[in-house]
Amino acid sequence: MKRKANVDKSLCVACGCCVKVCPRAAISVPYGINAVIDETLCVGCGKCVKECPASVISLEEVENES
Repeated sequence: MKRKANVDKSLCVACGCCVKVCPRAAISVPYGINAVIDETLCVGCGKCVKECPASVISLEEVENES
């Protein structure tokens, strides 16, 4: 199983802390509304989860693509 980050968009405050720590540049905050994760770039490292001051990012297990 692989892991991917997921943002609770209803609670995200668009602070951008996650964007700064993502080693793959998989996170953006378009229009300053909330964080969006590009699942094709996310490797599930969890750095964004640890950095988020609002605790609205979680890691979820996803099926490996065959």
